[in-house]
Amino acid sequence: MLLYLRLLSESFSFAINALRNNKLRTLLSLLGVTIGIFSIIAVLAAVDSMDKKIKEDLSDMDMNTIYLMNFSFGPSEVPRWKREQFPKVSYDEFEYLKKSVPSIEKISFNFFARNESVKYESNTVNSIRMKPSTDEFFDIEPIKIETGRLFNEAESNSGSPVIVIGSEVAKGLFENSDPIGKKIRLYGQKLTVIGVLKKQGQGMFGDSNDVAVFFPVNFLRRMYGDENDALRAAILIKPEKGVDIEEFKAELSQKLRAFRGVKTGDIDNFFLNVLSGFTDFIDNIIGQMNMIGWIISAFSLLVGGFGIANIMFVSVKERTNLIGIQKALGAKNKFILFQFLFEAVILSLIGGIVGMFLVWIIALILSSALDFEFVLSASNMLLGSGLAAFIGLISGIIPAISASKLDPVEAIRSGM
Repeated sequence: MLLYLRLLSESFSFAINALRNNKLRTLLSLLGVTIGIFSIIAVLAAVDSMDKKIKEDLSDMDMNTIYLMNFSFGPSEVPRWKREQFPKVSYDEFEYLKKSVPSIEKISFNFFARNESVKYESNTVNSIRMKPSTDEFFDIEPIKIETGRLFNEAESNSGSPVIVIGSEVAKGLFENSDPIGKKIRLYGQKLTVIGVLKKQGQGMFGDSNDVAVFFPVNFLRRMYGDENDALRAAILIKPEKGVDIEEFKAELSQKLRAFRGVKTGDIDNFFLNVLSGFTDFIDNIIGQMNMIGWIISAFSLLVGGFGIANIMFVSVKERTNLIGIQKALGAKNKFILFQFLFEAVILSLIGGIVGMFLVWIIALILSSALDFEFVLSASNMLLGSGLAAFIGLISGIIPAISASKLDPVEAIRSGM
């Protein structure tokens, strides 16, 4: 054990001497490993950060929540021209399903509307996300209130002009004053602020409730009806716990087909988008991004491997005389082999550590500049270190073997 520790120490000294004595050559050779490890760890860190953020954003949602809409979250086998002919889901269908499907725990009717501006006296906040819904939506997607309250069932059914605003909206309109009870202008109408949401932070898809407002969907229906092209309707359905999701979807499909009069043999003219299916779709995209990152980084690692091999061949050439002396004094082939292998691994690890250090620095800068946390996990750092060591091992094996097989007499003679 002591022998190998001494061997490791000597190899580390040789590696540092290679860096010190041939700075430019060594740095250029290590650049490939540095870029390769940087590319892989940067991609993995970015993807892991995205995955973490997505899961945090969806953590409060029931993964069995169903979005009943006239379009699909993911790829669909239905041709595009046919999907465009699907009718919008309606408020009547919402009320029908609410009464006719007993295994529904919560159901809400929502509009996806384009961003609008909201005003209070001389203050205006632009590009605010509209979230018109029924009151049941707050039981499906938990909303945290800072001050005030959410609108209730009576206000939802009657379409009362009441509104709940995000923290950034409140800040932009009212600054430090209390917004509760004040009237803001939206869609040319005045709505009374009844609640302010807790600060959430930026969502993964730019959908933070900090820049959103919630109000009764019937308020908007009363103004524009159900057929306005600027409004896209969706029915959110949360099944009771323990219900078989496939049987539940089949029951929903049967009820809606009957309500719409879809003939037997015809395809459904609606989509039942399950939230868990959406997360699977996202996981698939993240997996593909990981794969692309690995493929791109592999070329840099290949170049880095050739660079390490070049350093080691030069090192063997420069130390041929020393190798001959070591062998003449009784050093075995295995000792020489491990000496150069350790040196190759240490050089490659240095390049890998520099690459990971660059990722760490960039992650800190981006995390402080953006409202998004980049995560450089311990597992990714271990992966980067292991990969760098592997590249060094593979790149140094041939030079190490050639060094270990040198004839001591010829080696000493060639160095004279």
